[in-house]
Order: sequence, then C-alpha cells, then structure tokens
Amino acid sequence: MTSPIDDLHTVRDFLRYASSQFAASELYFGHGTDNVWDEAVQLVMRTLNLPLENNTLFLDARLVREERQTILERIKRRISERVPLAYLLKEAWFMGMPFHVDERVLVPRSPIGELLENGLQPWLGDTPVNRILDLCTGSGCIGIGAASVFDEAEVVLSDISAEALEVAQSNIAYHGVEDRVRAVRSDLFENIEGQFDVILSNPPYVDAEDLAGMPQEYRHEPELGLAAGADGLDLAHRILTGALEHLSPEGLLIVEVGNSWVALDEAYPDLPLTWLDFENGGSGVFLVTAEALRAWHQKT
Repeated sequence: MTSPIDDLHTVRDFLRYASSQFAASELYFGHGTDNVWDEAVQLVMRTLNLPLENNTLFLDARLVREERQTILERIKRRISERVPLAYLLKEAWFMGMPFHVDERVLVPRSPIGELLENGLQPWLGDTPVNRILDLCTGSGCIGIGAASVFDEAEVVLSDISAEALEVAQSNIAYHGVEDRVRAVRSDLFENIEGQFDVILSNPPYVDAEDLAGMPQEYRHEPELGLAAGADGLDLAHRILTGALEHLSPEGLLIVEVGNSWVALDEAYPDLPLTWLDFENGGSGVFLVTAEALRAWHQKT
C-alpha cells in the first residue's frame, strides 16, 4: 500500500480513506464494531483522542504530519496483519467506559454488559449486592463495569493469567476503584474466599472446531482466553460444580458460553438454566440461582 500522506489532510479525508480501504479488504468485524464506517470512525477519532460522538466540529480540522502518519500506519496494520482495532489503539469501550487492552487479554465484547446496565433486573429483584466476583476477568471490564453499577459493592477480579491481571490492575487504577475492587490470581475458585451475591463469568468457551475456523483477527487474542476443549465446556463444567460454595443463599450465577450453549443445555437437562435475550446482540449467556444450584446438587 503506497502512502497517501501528502494527499489526505483533514479528519474527513481520513474517515473517507479508511472506510474505502476497509471496504476493499477482507476484514472481519467482531471486536466492538460490525461495519467499515464505525471501524473507520473509531480508528481515526480515537487515534486523535477525539470523541466518538458529537464530533462533527472536528471533521474539517487539518492534521499534522505525525498524526497522519500514525493513522495511516494503523490502517495498514489493520488490513495487512488483521490486528483487532482495540490492540492498535490499546483501548476498548465497554458499558460506555474506556479500558486499557492489549494482546494479553481478549477484546471486551460480552453481552453481560447489557445485563449490568439494566442492574441485573428483573432477576436480582430486591436482593442486596455486597460482593461480586468476576471470574476469568481478563481486562477486568465486566467486574469494573459491575462496580460502576453497584457502587457500594466489593468486587473481586479473578484470572489464572498473571499477564491478564496486570491489565486488570491497570484498569482498576484507571477507573479509580482501588478501594472496592481487587485482583486475585486463581484457577477458577481455587484461591477465592468467601461468598458472593453475584458471580459473573465470561470464561473460555470456544470448542475445537470453532477455534480452528476463527477469522484471523481472533488469532491475535490469547488462546488461553478462548479455547475450552473439544466441546467448549471444560471451564463451564467446573464453574457449575464449584459455584454453589461461593454463592450467597440468594445469589446469582451468570455465565457466558457463546456457541457452546447448545452442548451445555444438553449436558444439564435437570438444571433450570435461564438463557438470556439481549436487545443489542449477543447470546449464549445463562443465569441460574443459588437455590436452583443447591437443589440440583442435592439430586446429583
């Protein structure tokens, strides 16, 4: 790709150019945007530290050469290396909040964010939320998002990956929630102490077949955060087995298993899992109460 650095000058120029280049490529959009225009807007605006909304004031602003060079380099890498945009920007948005991300963690995209924005209603009811566990936290986005909704709750972010927890810790500091949110290294429940009113988890759930056929963009993400055995349920089984010990009597367990939901549903015919619907897209997330888990454990 020859550089058009001397032919493009304004924000509007780069939005048009990025859109055209993306449209002519074989990119896959699945890390926060789903079309060439939104991808172009996010790349150009966030590279320039400009807002994603209410930004028409800047469209005809001229860029200095260094800014133009950076944008062109990121457009090139997005196309030639198929690097997810969030890794190029070192930033992703979740629940309207920015998070630090890089190749040590998955790019935030869980529909669990929509549940949190709705306060986990109607399933939570009047149950008070004092402690929340974000299991397999990665960047920490789900747990920190939960902390922003339940603003008096203690939140524990847990992950087996020390590298992921470095990113999560940076986001704890970034959002200024050190007084209520802490990170713990743990293989699922191994180092987790006490009980929680809500356990949230977006664990690895990609089965072997889906992993082999993933678009190139996903191969930049850590396989540890994706792969979960032949049927994608290696971690889900362990979560269902161990969660009850760490749930308060009226607690909720919410877990995302993506495309592996059919296999999970078939594996637990006697467990009343509630499969949740989302207005903004996404599927494969179940909710089960501590009461239902207790009854199921007593039968098995």
